[in-house]
Amino acid sequence: MPDKELTKVVARWTEWLRTQRNYSPHTLKSYLSDINIFFNYFTKNKVSLSDLKKMDIRDFRNFFSLRAKCAIGKASIAREESAVRNFFKWMDDNNIMQNTAIFQIATPKLPKILPRSLDVNTTFDVLEQAQKNSSEPWIGVRDMAIFTLLYGCGLRISEALGLNVEDINTTEFLKIHGKGNKDRYVPILPIVTERIEQYIACCPYKLLPGAPLFLGAKGERLSPRIIQRKLQKIRAELNLPANITPHALRHSFATHLLAEGSDLRSIQELLGHASLSSTQRYTDVNLDTILKEYKKAFPN
Repeated sequence: MPDKELTKVVARWTEWLRTQRNYSPHTLKSYLSDINIFFNYFTKNKVSLSDLKKMDIRDFRNFFSLRAKCAIGKASIAREESAVRNFFKWMDDNNIMQNTAIFQIATPKLPKILPRSLDVNTTFDVLEQAQKNSSEPWIGVRDMAIFTLLYGCGLRISEALGLNVEDINTTEFLKIHGKGNKDRYVPILPIVTERIEQYIACCPYKLLPGAPLFLGAKGERLSPRIIQRKLQKIRAELNLPANITPHALRHSFATHLLAEGSDLRSIQELLGHASLSSTQRYTDVNLDTILKEYKKAFPN
């Protein structure tokens, strides 16, 4: 574990990640966990800045080799390495301590994972199924509105459930507070507005400005876990793959837009991607779909 001086340095680093890099609480928690795993690599009780400065390339390689032997996935090891690299670079940039050995290690290559998406017909089956098999009728209407919002506007589940009542006071655009504390505007389709209005009309709780838009059975802001469990049921009912999550509706939104001829820059803006490279993955999804259809038509 870090000594008193190093603990203060880590606190400064995490505050910088939060305020200057706009890292989410989830990412901050992961980075802190990763850096503490790294500190635990040292056999002594207290780890100091001096210990970090003395590390050479073999020490870093030994650490990541040990992590690999623990049957940890490549993605997790890559994230741990990213956290350690980030910490050492920040210390160097702030004249706290310099050790460039870690930057001589090649980052692990990760397998290319295509976004999970549904075809158009299956997507609409999911939206229709969302209203069924609910404990109360208004909850089914709520769930259908949420699933329609995820697909119709390409939102993350956290963005949809983070909406307040006043956020839907326009029939043309939604203001979305996304990752990195960045706001974006997305057009809202009439069917999305219609289903949200249907939910508001049958919701047993008063939906006043400043209050959450989507409420749970007890009147509190709806938890993402509730919607995730609902999709688990839908997966079983429609015999869908286990890797289809609410996020698949966002992927489907982007993939279907691309198939209809929308340009990548526009899709990037709608999704709130900081980098175009994140959006470019959908070109691979589209190509993958075309190849599958081609093989069906010409199996030999």
